[in-house]
Amino acid sequence: MSRDLIGYGANPPAAHWPDGAKVAVNFVINYEEGAENSPLYGDELSEGFLSDMVGAARHPARAMAMESLYEYGSRAGFWRLHRLFTERGLPVTVFGVAAAMEQNPDAVEAMLKADWEVATHGYRWIDYQYIPEEVEAEHIAKAIEIHTTLTGTRPLGWYQGRTSPNTARLVAQEGGFIYDADSYADDLPYWDRQHGKAQLIVPYSLDANDMKMVALNGFTEGEQFFRYLRDTFDQLAEEGGRMMSIGLHGRIAGRPGRTRAVARFIDHVLASGQGWITRRIDIARHWMEQTPA
Repeated sequence: MSRDLIGYGANPPAAHWPDGAKVAVNFVINYEEGAENSPLYGDELSEGFLSDMVGAARHPARAMAMESLYEYGSRAGFWRLHRLFTERGLPVTVFGVAAAMEQNPDAVEAMLKADWEVATHGYRWIDYQYIPEEVEAEHIAKAIEIHTTLTGTRPLGWYQGRTSPNTARLVAQEGGFIYDADSYADDLPYWDRQHGKAQLIVPYSLDANDMKMVALNGFTEGEQFFRYLRDTFDQLAEEGGRMMSIGLHGRIAGRPGRTRAVARFIDHVLASGQGWITRRIDIARHWMEQTPA
């Protein structure tokens, strides 16, 4: 299998975002709490990733402090972000892990009532790098089944996050996803033809992402996060015809001091008049119309 290191090169296609917008802006709330690694769920080790305990050790017994940090995301942080976006009437995409969603039906109901897009974030929030292919395929099917039961419709967007070498192929072969977000390779959607039928890729971002608030090389407080988001948006607006993904988590951006940074960035985008704040599925459908496979 070859790699595409060229992409659009010096001549990316015109995006023609609605109403002359310069940047398509997509806010993603990752809903993972309750699906992370824990011996409670039969995992060998506790979770050690993406929390305010940076670099936490993983244990063969339950790590109660880590679990409580994740619980904050579903108990309080999600609802703070929900208020932020619903009070402004702004669309959101949720990357929802099926095993997390089924433990908090009130949150799922709130997502649907707000007309947010609920894409799937897989069945479990675990690292699939060394998971056997047949097990990963079973988890993809299970994620779709649970998601459909909870929301009433199958997911049209996919994002695993902690992928394996098999993930992209398994998703393309499943055949029911309008887009796959498991890429960080571009500032625009693109078509991937490596696995038979062309699969639309709508790339995600790990830099314009609150995960940098809980990383050793990340932002130390909200002002840095706001400035980085603002500068990213302003640069993309200057270039024109780009998209920007902002990744959020209830247990991270849902903390009070960080939510204020997100609010300031939202206000900056709205004041600029240059952003199309929209759901990821709407970006995908727009791209399919403008640049079909």
